[in-house]
Order: sequence, then structure tokens, then C-alpha cells
Amino acid sequence: MSFVQSDPLSRATTPVPDLRVVPIGRMVAEGRWRIEAMRSYDRPVLIWFTRGQGRITIAGAQRGYGPHNAIFLPRGTMHGFDTIGQVFGTILHLPRGSEDQWPDSPVHLRLRDAQPQGELTALIDSAERELAGDLPGRARALESITGMISVWLERNMAAAVMGPTASPAAIRLVGRYTALVEQRFTEALGIAEYAKALGVTPTHLTRCCNQVAHRTAHDILTDRKLFDARRRLREETVPVSEIARNLGFRSPAYFTRAFKANTGQSPTAFRAQPRN
Repeated sequence: MSFVQSDPLSRATTPVPDLRVVPIGRMVAEGRWRIEAMRSYDRPVLIWFTRGQGRITIAGAQRGYGPHNAIFLPRGTMHGFDTIGQVFGTILHLPRGSEDQWPDSPVHLRLRDAQPQGELTALIDSAERELAGDLPGRARALESITGMISVWLERNMAAAVMGPTASPAAIRLVGRYTALVEQRFTEALGIAEYAKALGVTPTHLTRCCNQVAHRTAHDILTDRKLFDARRRLREETVPVSEIARNLGFRSPAYFTRAFKANTGQSPTAFRAQPRN
């Protein structure tokens, strides 16, 4: 009789995909700014709303979402969403370096059939079980689950709906603007400089932002800066003045006024606030 021998050390050499599964409720509990403020991630993201409704802004374009909506965002896509009442669901931070498995553009799926809803929920549940445990083959299992999620998305993309009602030209301009903000929001640039770089007037840029995103160009820029400010205040110990300088504010005093007007707290008070 022969036996198959296993080497536990060989399993340890397989890197575990850096997949993260975060309940939306947990992010809301940490502060509504965690979901509402404009931000982007350095990896692809899949948002799965299972209950509730609200509006989501993607690359400057705003649209509604509801139960059983799946929204895929490529790496670096600026976005933020608000909620009407309680919203439940999951945000999957997909592995870095897996971009070739995913679409190049945002996708919004409104799923009405129970079968694809159940398939995605089952895949997310499987990912959560693997992440919570330490069973043999964990890395390969997570890689397989991530691959199956990408296949699920590909097969359901025929139902994609991305339809804001503004003109195509306005949508394109706001998309270019939000992409430029994402690249340069840490610089000391105003709306006039952004408009010049895009070849339009500040008035036209703001008009298009109001049509597409239902917020001004200045609000989009400020929101992106202050999301990063809040993240740095929570995650870093550098002085407030250094954060202000690194985000392109004219002075620490101006940064403090803008931060308080947006959040109702000073940067120092926000940093001292206990985390949930």
C-alpha cells in the first residue's frame, strides 16, 4: 500500500490573493464619509447591493442603484455613493495585478433574475469562508473564486445599464475632468487650471458637472481632497499642516476652514474622535 505524502511547507510558498470582502454596513458604521466622499482605489472593486437604494456617482456621472445591483469599477475610478435609509451589501476589493481579468470601463448590472443573484451571493460567501479560515489550498481556492467572479461578471454584462441623461459631450467632459482630478488632486490647482487643461471655460465645466454629477466642479475637487485628508488623519500621525501642504491647500488655516465646513469638525477633532 502506498501513501501520498504532503509537504506543509510547500503550501506556505503560494501567495494568498489580496482579496478583501467588506460589508457596506461596516463602512457606514465607521462614518458615512467612508462611502459618500469621492475616492478611488488602487485595485478593481465590485460593489454588490442586496437591499436598500440610493445614488452612486461614477467618474462624475450620477445614477440610481437599488437591491441586487452589482457595480464594477476599474482601478483608479473615482466614485462615491449615498444611501436612502439602510443599505446592505458587500464591497469586494479585488486582487491587485488582476486587471486583465476585468472590464476596462465601469459596469452597472441591475439583476432581476434570482439565478445570477444567488450565484454572486454564493461566490462572495465562499470567498468570506476562505478568508476566515486557514485550510490547505486556501490561496488556490481564493484565486479560483476570484476567477469565477470575473466569469460571472462577463456573462452578465449584457444587462449592463450605465445611462445618465446628460448629453454625451457633457458626460465625456466630466469623465475627463474626474480622471484629471484623480491624477492631480494633491496639487495646488483651482478649477480655472483644470478647465484650461481640458480646453473649456470654468463656467462650462461647472455647468456640465451640475448636469452629469449634480454637483459643481469645485465640490467634486474638494470632496476628493477631503476624503484623502480624512483617510490620512485616521491612518497617519503626520502634523495637520503637513497634510494640508501635501493636498495642495494654500495654508493650514485654509485647510482647517474647508475641512470644518465640509465635516463640521476641525481636523484635530476628527483625528481625536474614537473609531467605531
